Amino acid sequence: NLVQQLPRAIIIGVRKGGTRALLEMLNLHPAVVKASQEIHFFDNDENYAKGIEWYRKKMPFSYPHQITIEKSPAYFITEEVPERIYKMNSSIKLLIIVREPTTRAISDYTQVLEGKERKNKTYYKFEKLAIDANTCEVNTKYKAVRTSIYTKHLERWLKYFPIEQFHIVDGDRLITEPLPELQLVEQFLNLPPRISQYNLYFNATRGFYCLRFNIVFNKCLAGSKGRIHPEVDSSVITKLRKFFHPFNQKFYQITGRTFNWP
Repeated sequence: NLVQQLPRAIIIGVRKGGTRALLEMLNLHPAVVKASQEIHFFDNDENYAKGIEWYRKKMPFSYPHQITIEKSPAYFITEEVPERIYKMNSSIKLLIIVREPTTRAISDYTQVLEGKERKNKTYYKFEKLAIDANTCEVNTKYKAVRTSIYTKHLERWLKYFPIEQFHIVDGDRLITEPLPELQLVEQFLNLPPRISQYNLYFNATRGFYCLRFNIVFNKCLAGSKGRIHPEVDSSVITKLRKFFHPFNQKFYQITGRTFNWP
């Protein structure tokens, strides 16, 4: 009875919000099957041109009653994606996982920095990228800053999908207290509650929750998760938080989910 099904739910973003952790944790549910790789179907013109059958063939085998989920964080910020997903399935459920915007931007920078260092390349300091040297204002051309303006991207999605088709996951809480967040997602996906505290245990060495599928199979996220962030000038952090504040307020208003971001 195994088939390759198109996703009925997609984690569309955001980058460095906790998309991998969310996908792996949802996979604890017996009715959820995950695509192991980021497919980049809707945000990559070359892949998209290969057609929907190519996309379906990238999906894992599952039973008809199971929900297939994929995650590609670039979907959230790529202009063409909402319309393309709408054309595939206008009733699809969309998951967005967010973190405090300044922390997310620094995390984004840290990942790129590590990649540069691996190739022995030098890279600017975060402060130099995030603040425009000429105006001393926040540099909105810097991708890590732009990605954190969540409301701007969400408004583009709302041209195609009603807000009821989105569920916002608190990425900061998923790290410290994952179960309540996962239970909210179970409800959103109309799944019977199956993920319990038994499936999540805190690994003190890693400082993260790891996953327990059954008595013999446990899994922790890759070592690249939870990188140490570089020290960032506190005045720059203050400036960024002030900049994001009105966008955050609007995001709370649209989504009906409030976070205690500064």
